[in-house]
Parts: sequence; structure tokens; C-alpha cells
Amino acid sequence: MKGILSLLRPKTHRPAQDTGDSVLFTTAFAGQGVDESLLVPWEARAVEVGAKRLAKSRGGKLLQSLWAKDKYMAHLDQNAVERMERFFQFAAIPPNRDVIRQDEYGNFMVVLLTGTIAVDRLQPWGEQLRLAETRPGDILGEMSLLDSGIRFSVCTTLTDCEVAVLSADAMDEMMSQDPQLAASLVALLARKLSLRLRVVSARLSENQR
Repeated sequence: MKGILSLLRPKTHRPAQDTGDSVLFTTAFAGQGVDESLLVPWEARAVEVGAKRLAKSRGGKLLQSLWAKDKYMAHLDQNAVERMERFFQFAAIPPNRDVIRQDEYGNFMVVLLTGTIAVDRLQPWGEQLRLAETRPGDILGEMSLLDSGIRFSVCTTLTDCEVAVLSADAMDEMMSQDPQLAASLVALLARKLSLRLRVVSARLSENQR
């Protein structure tokens, strides 16, 4: 949360080697003591799942259309979303591929544009619990991007899917080039994440009864 709030404050110069209190998303994992070899970036996952590059013209239009209908993301006007598009990568992914894996470290988030992705969590006692089946417009993986923690669940494509991906590098670039836009995005992501965590918490509590 400290890093999120810091986005809203004026920037001050920090030495490049100072990562302990940095608000940069690319240095947050190092600040948490995460071994760089454990970090799974989008570029590696894209190769692993056989992702194909999607034209920005198509991906951008899908993102604009979906976020215009979203309760939270609709606070970003069309101009803001258009400015944001250049920081995203767009891809098509086949069915039955793990876009995100539970308990790994990953520095990217995914916006589902078309298709369906299952969100499952393997419980400590071995049961696999289906937390959700996402719909276009849903955001996955933002928790790890924001707090540099391990992934909470596995996200698997159930159908052919098209996605928009935002990496830690791209977030830092947005912070540098358009800080107001980056702050707005992070604030909206935090609100959506809070709502989803409440839903997941209730789902887990019901399962334990």
C-alpha cells in the first residue's frame, strides 16, 4: 500500500541502487528479497503457453469497449484508455494453458478480452477449489503486480482467449511518462482487487463449513 500511495505524491530523485524503499514495480520484487530466478515474466510465459501476438488495433478496441462498461474502469475516459493502450501487449492464447500459476512470482497482470479463464486454488489439504470462471473485462494477476507477492491461484484458459498484458516494466514506463494516468490506474486496480478479495474470502469461508 505504501508504494501505491507514493504514486500520488510528487517524485523525488532516488539513486539507482536504492531498491529497498523504491516505488518502482520492477524493483519491488528485489526489495522483497525475491530471487530473480524465481520471477516468471510475461515474455517467458507467452512462449510457454504458445501465445500469438494480437494486433494493437484489435486489442485496443476490445479494451476500450470492455472498460467503458466496467463499474470501476469506466472512470478512465476514452482518452485515458487510448493513452494507456501503448503500454499493453496484446495476445491470443489457446485453451487449457496456465496463464498464471499458483505460488509463483510473476510481474505482470492480464485483462481478459475474449473467452473464458478458470481461476482455481489448490487448498493445503489437496482439494482444488474453483474460485471463478472469468468473463471479458476481468483482470487477473494484479495482486502480485501491486504487492510483489506470490500468486494466489492458477488461471487457466478454458477456451481460445484474447488478452491484454501489463508488465512491471510497462507500469514503470507509464509512471515516468504519464504519472497521473498511472496513479489513476493503480487506484482503480486497488478498488477492484479489494472487492474481489472480499468475494473470494466469502467463497473460501463457505467451502470450509
